[in-house]
Amino acid sequence: MESDIKLAVLIDGDNIPSAHVKEMMEEIAKYGNPTIKRIYADWTKPTLSKWKNVLLENAITPIQQYSYTTGKNATDSAMIIDAMDVLYSEKVNGFCLVSSDSDFTRLATRLREAGMKVIGIGEKKTPAPFIAACDKFIYIEILRQRSDEIIDNGPSDAAKSKLSKKSEVDKITPSVIKLISTTVSDLADEDGWAFLGDVGNLLQKKQPNFDSRNYGFLKLTPLIKSIGSFEIDEIQKGKLKLIYVRNKK
Repeated sequence: MESDIKLAVLIDGDNIPSAHVKEMMEEIAKYGNPTIKRIYADWTKPTLSKWKNVLLENAITPIQQYSYTTGKNATDSAMIIDAMDVLYSEKVNGFCLVSSDSDFTRLATRLREAGMKVIGIGEKKTPAPFIAACDKFIYIEILRQRSDEIIDNGPSDAAKSKLSKKSEVDKITPSVIKLISTTVSDLADEDGWAFLGDVGNLLQKKQPNFDSRNYGFLKLTPLIKSIGSFEIDEIQKGKLKLIYVRNKK
């Protein structure tokens, strides 16, 4: 079970805004139990004072790292050293690296080589190499959109399937449709049908930042239904609903 996975959450305080940390921690809880929560920054900087209440409310431990040299980010080194210490302590099964900085690409790769599950969280400006180095990458902007939707409209039924039209979402491009189509083909049986859960898992492996929320949908099913290039078959088995998809001929 996901709840059995122990996660070390390491946050680059110099590279992540303090807003929506609560939503970020709620998102992380979907993938495991965050047993270690640390944030790295030079806390002598007045600009970081707004973090104080956020850290208390979310039980995140601040780690002081002085900026020894102007223009150099000492936080990166401290976070990387701590990550390796945690890895060798064998207290966790996975890591959540919160940063938009490509300097953590090698760290993510090394942790995965050691058999750790690595989840990345950062802004859409995050360089592609860091995204590709993670098992899954989540954009902070998506968490912000979800939060704004609930505040504006309440958790309505419509909000459960589709995010607000006011939100900034990515366009569903031909390359996105091709990615889904080829993934369905990769998993299809003799009749062309593929189990949607398997499709979602393979999409994540092919493209770690693939997330239906990037395109304005909370789930993969309504996203695929909106495209019109696929057939959907839903089978009810007791309390379970099994969903299958195939490419339209």
